[in-house]
Amino acid sequence: MTLLEEIPTESFREASIPVLETERLVMRAPRLADAKTVSMLAADRRIAENTARIPHPYRLADAENFIAGANKPGGEQVYMITLRDKSVIGACSIAQQDGAPEIGYWLGANYWGKGYATEAVHALIDYAFTDLGYDALHAGARVTNPASRRVLEKCGFQWTGVGLYRIHSIKSSAPIDRFRLEQRIWSALKGWAALKRVS
Repeated sequence: MTLLEEIPTESFREASIPVLETERLVMRAPRLADAKTVSMLAADRRIAENTARIPHPYRLADAENFIAGANKPGGEQVYMITLRDKSVIGACSIAQQDGAPEIGYWLGANYWGKGYATEAVHALIDYAFTDLGYDALHAGARVTNPASRRVLEKCGFQWTGVGLYRIHSIKSSAPIDRFRLEQRIWSALKGWAALKRVS
Protein backbone atom coordinates (compact mmCIF):
# COMPACT_ATOMS: atom_id res chain seq x y z
CA MET A 1 0.00 0.00 0.00
CA THR A 2 1.31 3.45 -0.83
CA LEU A 3 0.60 6.60 1.14
CA LEU A 4 -1.70 7.71 -1.64
CA GLU A 5 -3.96 4.68 -1.33
CA GLU A 6 -7.03 5.16 0.80
CA ILE A 7 -7.18 3.24 4.07
CA PRO A 8 -10.37 1.15 4.13
CA THR A 9 -12.95 2.92 6.26
CA GLU A 10 -13.84 -0.20 8.28
CA SER A 11 -10.18 -0.89 9.13
CA PHE A 12 -9.60 2.71 10.11
CA ARG A 13 -12.65 2.81 12.38
CA GLU A 14 -11.81 -0.55 13.93
CA ALA A 15 -8.30 0.65 14.73
CA SER A 16 -9.71 3.75 16.46
CA ILE A 17 -11.74 1.69 18.96
CA PRO A 18 -9.86 -0.23 21.68
CA VAL A 19 -10.57 -3.89 22.36
CA LEU A 20 -12.03 -4.42 25.84
CA GLU A 21 -11.51 -7.82 27.47
CA THR A 22 -13.09 -9.46 30.49
CA GLU A 23 -12.79 -12.94 31.94
CA ARG A 24 -15.27 -14.42 29.42
CA LEU A 25 -15.77 -11.71 26.80
CA VAL A 26 -13.98 -9.68 24.16
CA MET A 27 -15.60 -6.41 23.08
CA ARG A 28 -14.44 -4.99 19.77
CA ALA A 29 -15.53 -2.76 16.92
CA PRO A 30 -18.19 -4.24 14.61
CA ARG A 31 -17.13 -5.62 11.24
CA LEU A 32 -19.22 -6.09 8.11
CA ALA A 33 -18.62 -9.84 8.49
CA ASP A 34 -20.74 -9.63 11.70
CA ALA A 35 -23.87 -8.48 9.85
CA LYS A 36 -25.46 -11.90 9.35
CA THR A 37 -25.07 -12.87 13.01
CA VAL A 38 -26.25 -9.46 14.22
CA SER A 39 -29.34 -9.66 11.99
CA MET A 40 -30.20 -13.13 13.33
CA LEU A 41 -29.75 -12.13 16.99
CA ALA A 42 -31.52 -8.76 16.76
CA ALA A 43 -34.45 -10.16 14.77
CA ASP A 44 -36.01 -11.30 18.07
CA ARG A 45 -38.96 -9.00 18.81
CA ARG A 46 -38.11 -9.03 22.55
CA ILE A 47 -34.78 -7.34 21.83
CA ALA A 48 -36.29 -4.71 19.54
CA GLU A 49 -39.03 -3.85 22.02
CA ASN A 50 -36.50 -3.29 24.81
CA THR A 51 -34.18 -0.98 22.85
CA ALA A 52 -34.86 2.47 21.47
CA ARG A 53 -33.45 2.11 17.95
CA ILE A 54 -33.65 -1.51 16.80
CA PRO A 55 -36.49 -1.91 14.29
CA HIS A 56 -38.71 -4.97 13.95
CA PRO A 57 -38.55 -6.89 11.74
CA TYR A 58 -34.75 -6.59 11.68
CA ARG A 59 -33.17 -7.56 8.38
CA LEU A 60 -29.65 -8.11 7.07
CA ALA A 61 -29.71 -4.64 5.49
CA ASP A 62 -30.47 -3.14 8.94
CA ALA A 63 -27.42 -4.89 10.41
CA GLU A 64 -25.23 -3.74 7.51
CA ASN A 65 -26.41 -0.13 7.96
CA PHE A 66 -25.83 -0.32 11.71
CA ILE A 67 -22.27 -1.59 11.22
CA ALA A 68 -21.47 0.85 8.40
CA GLY A 69 -22.59 3.77 10.60
CA ALA A 70 -20.76 2.65 13.73
CA ASN A 71 -17.75 4.42 15.24
CA LYS A 72 -17.60 7.43 13.00
CA PRO A 73 -15.38 10.23 14.36
CA GLY A 74 -17.16 12.18 17.10
CA GLY A 75 -20.08 9.74 17.21
CA GLU A 76 -21.25 6.80 19.25
CA GLN A 77 -18.64 4.19 20.21
CA VAL A 78 -20.06 0.78 19.35
CA TYR A 79 -18.74 -2.61 20.42
CA MET A 80 -19.66 -6.15 19.45
CA ILE A 81 -19.84 -8.35 22.53
CA THR A 82 -18.18 -11.67 21.72
CA LEU A 83 -17.32 -14.78 23.63
CA ARG A 84 -13.69 -15.84 23.86
CA ASP A 85 -14.33 -18.20 20.91
CA LYS A 86 -15.18 -15.03 18.87
CA SER A 87 -18.93 -15.77 18.66
CA VAL A 88 -20.90 -12.52 18.52
CA ILE A 89 -23.58 -12.47 21.24
CA GLY A 90 -24.69 -8.83 21.31
CA ALA A 91 -23.62 -5.20 21.24
CA CYS A 92 -23.04 -2.25 23.54
CA SER A 93 -22.21 1.42 23.12
CA ILE A 94 -21.41 4.77 24.68
CA ALA A 95 -23.13 7.75 23.10
CA GLN A 96 -23.67 11.40 23.91
CA GLN A 97 -27.39 11.91 24.58
CA ASP A 98 -28.38 15.50 25.29
CA GLY A 99 -24.79 16.29 26.31
CA ALA A 100 -24.47 13.38 28.77
CA PRO A 101 -22.68 10.10 28.03
CA GLU A 102 -25.12 7.19 27.96
CA ILE A 103 -24.48 3.48 27.70
CA GLY A 104 -26.70 0.97 25.94
CA TYR A 105 -26.51 -2.77 25.40
CA TRP A 106 -28.38 -5.82 24.15
CA LEU A 107 -27.70 -9.56 24.02
CA GLY A 108 -29.16 -12.33 21.89
CA ALA A 109 -31.87 -14.17 23.84
CA ASN A 110 -29.86 -17.42 24.02
CA TYR A 111 -27.27 -15.54 26.11
CA TRP A 112 -29.64 -14.05 28.68
CA GLY A 113 -29.32 -15.01 32.35
CA LYS A 114 -25.63 -15.94 32.21
CA GLY A 115 -24.13 -12.70 33.57
CA TYR A 116 -22.73 -11.61 30.20
CA ALA A 117 -24.57 -8.27 30.17
CA THR A 118 -23.27 -7.34 33.62
CA GLU A 119 -19.73 -8.35 32.63
CA ALA A 120 -19.88 -6.29 29.42
CA VAL A 121 -21.34 -3.25 31.18
CA HIS A 122 -18.61 -3.44 33.84
CA ALA A 123 -15.95 -3.29 31.11
CA LEU A 124 -17.72 -0.41 29.36
CA ILE A 125 -17.98 1.56 32.62
CA ASP A 126 -14.30 1.02 33.41
CA TYR A 127 -13.35 2.24 29.94
CA ALA A 128 -15.67 5.26 30.13
CA PHE A 129 -14.34 6.42 33.49
CA THR A 130 -10.68 5.44 33.13
CA ASP A 131 -9.87 6.10 29.48
CA LEU A 132 -12.54 8.57 28.39
CA GLY A 133 -12.47 10.52 31.66
CA TYR A 134 -16.23 10.85 32.15
CA ASP A 135 -17.50 11.99 35.55
CA ALA A 136 -20.88 10.27 35.23
CA LEU A 137 -22.78 7.90 32.97
CA HIS A 138 -26.47 7.56 32.22
CA ALA A 139 -28.51 4.55 31.16
CA GLY A 140 -32.11 3.52 30.72
CA ALA A 141 -34.23 0.39 30.83
CA ARG A 142 -37.85 -0.07 29.85
CA VAL A 143 -40.01 -0.41 32.93
CA THR A 144 -41.14 -3.76 31.50
CA ASN A 145 -37.53 -5.04 31.45
CA PRO A 146 -36.55 -5.94 35.04
CA ALA A 147 -33.52 -7.97 33.88
CA SER A 148 -31.90 -4.88 32.35
CA ARG A 149 -32.71 -2.89 35.45
CA ARG A 150 -30.92 -5.55 37.57
CA VAL A 151 -27.84 -5.32 35.33
CA LEU A 152 -27.65 -1.57 35.89
CA GLU A 153 -28.22 -1.86 39.62
CA LYS A 154 -25.53 -4.59 39.95
CA CYS A 155 -23.14 -2.17 38.25
CA GLY A 156 -23.89 0.58 40.78
CA PHE A 157 -26.29 2.72 38.74
CA GLN A 158 -28.85 4.58 40.80
CA TRP A 159 -32.44 5.15 39.71
CA THR A 160 -33.17 8.81 38.96
CA GLY A 161 -36.74 8.71 37.67
CA VAL A 162 -38.91 7.72 34.74
CA GLY A 163 -38.96 9.26 31.29
CA LEU A 164 -40.50 8.56 27.91
CA TYR A 165 -38.39 7.26 25.01
CA ARG A 166 -39.43 6.71 21.45
CA ILE A 167 -39.19 2.96 20.73
CA HIS A 168 -38.62 2.40 17.02
CA SER A 169 -40.00 -1.15 16.92
CA ILE A 170 -43.37 -0.27 18.47
CA LYS A 171 -43.60 3.12 16.69
CA SER A 172 -44.55 4.76 19.96
CA SER A 173 -43.11 6.14 23.17
CA ALA A 174 -42.78 3.99 26.27
CA PRO A 175 -41.81 4.64 29.90
CA ILE A 176 -38.12 4.15 30.67
CA ASP A 177 -36.48 3.92 34.09
CA ARG A 178 -33.54 6.36 34.06
CA PHE A 179 -30.27 5.65 35.89
CA ARG A 180 -27.04 7.48 36.67
CA LEU A 181 -23.63 6.33 37.89
CA GLU A 182 -20.97 8.75 39.11
CA GLN A 183 -17.28 7.97 38.72
CA ARG A 184 -16.61 8.41 42.45
CA ILE A 185 -19.31 5.86 43.34
CA TRP A 186 -17.91 3.39 40.79
CA SER A 187 -14.41 3.80 42.27
CA ALA A 188 -15.73 3.24 45.78
CA LEU A 189 -17.64 0.12 44.72
CA LYS A 190 -14.58 -1.29 42.97
CA GLY A 191 -12.43 -0.59 46.04
CA TRP A 192 -14.97 -2.26 48.31
CA ALA A 193 -15.15 -5.30 46.00
CA ALA A 194 -11.33 -5.58 45.97
CA LEU A 195 -11.22 -5.46 49.80
CA LYS A 196 -13.92 -8.09 50.02
CA ARG A 197 -11.91 -10.43 47.75
CA VAL A 198 -8.76 -10.00 49.89
CA SER A 199 -10.49 -10.66 53.23
